[in-house]
Amino acid sequence: MTLLDRVHGSRVHPHRVRALSSVLTGLIPPGASVLDVGAGDGRIGQMIASARPDVELSAIDRTVRKETVIPVREFDGRVIPFPDRSWDVVMLLDVLHHAEQPRELLREAARVSRRSVLVKDHLLQGRFARPVLSFMDWVGNRRHGVTLPYSYWTRERWLDEFGRLHLDIAAWNDRLALYPPPLRWVFERDLHFVAQLDLHQDIVR
Repeated sequence: MTLLDRVHGSRVHPHRVRALSSVLTGLIPPGASVLDVGAGDGRIGQMIASARPDVELSAIDRTVRKETVIPVREFDGRVIPFPDRSWDVVMLLDVLHHAEQPRELLREAARVSRRSVLVKDHLLQGRFARPVLSFMDWVGNRRHGVTLPYSYWTRERWLDEFGRLHLDIAAWNDRLALYPPPLRWVFERDLHFVAQLDLHQDIVR
């Protein structure tokens, strides 16, 4: 394990998990069933379930890690293996920029959701955004065998994709405090967001 891996595992990842779990917990309605798509080690799902015992949470991922803190089921990364409207809430946390076909995976999340889709991802904006995001991706994911296409969207592209799928933005948060200082000043900026997306009844399937 490299020094970067140790720093990320001991300082960056735990802080990110706590901060993001806190944001997401407040966006999940009471008694909801939640599917975490691309759950990784499952720590965010575990913290949400611990803070919200009323929530029923399950997790899937394209590549299931050897060690996860909650059960994670494997899927092909394209088709979410559940019928239409199976879950109240579907989470895609730093998943779409890794997907081979991100629009189709977002459509799948909308298909199996009854109420909303929660997306945490990156914004390609500002100076040096692409190299900074690529570096974060590489440090956090390459040792886990995660696909790294470094495919990041601008805010305008995100809004366009949400509109194409008839997903309404019910909440948008781009002040997440995911990193401890001084890392926050380099890696946070305006590069991250969480969006709560509500479904139209006539959503395209």
